[in-house]
Amino acid sequence: MSILKQLFRWQKGRQQSGYDKMLLAGAYWPLKFDCYLLRFPQGCEVPPHKDSVSSGRHYRLNIVLKKAKKGGDFICATPIYQNSHIKFFRPDLCEHAVSKVEQGSRYLLSIGWVKR
Repeated sequence: MSILKQLFRWQKGRQQSGYDKMLLAGAYWPLKFDCYLLRFPQGCEVPPHKDSVSSGRHYRLNIVLKKAKKGGDFICATPIYQNSHIKFFRPDLCEHAVSKVEQGSRYLLSIGWVKR
């Protein structure tokens, strides 16, 4: 699917885990990057995984816009930086996950790029 057809449309997220993503921006040149709004509804969880890239170093900055009332916690053993609303990590190196959203929903702005 072309990048223009993906813009501003909810799609199912990766890992078949129940979250939704909306592409807000992206480019392949001069720096490969993407910017998504992610929605984690109640009952959703993301199992531990890594996001491999064919070359370069993958970085991701997640900004929590709305926390779930219960659950929906980001899990990453070795983030570059993390506080209650900011999660900065290397998804290609660090296994990461999201615990089950038990009550409410969770929204975040996710910006990723690959440095070659």
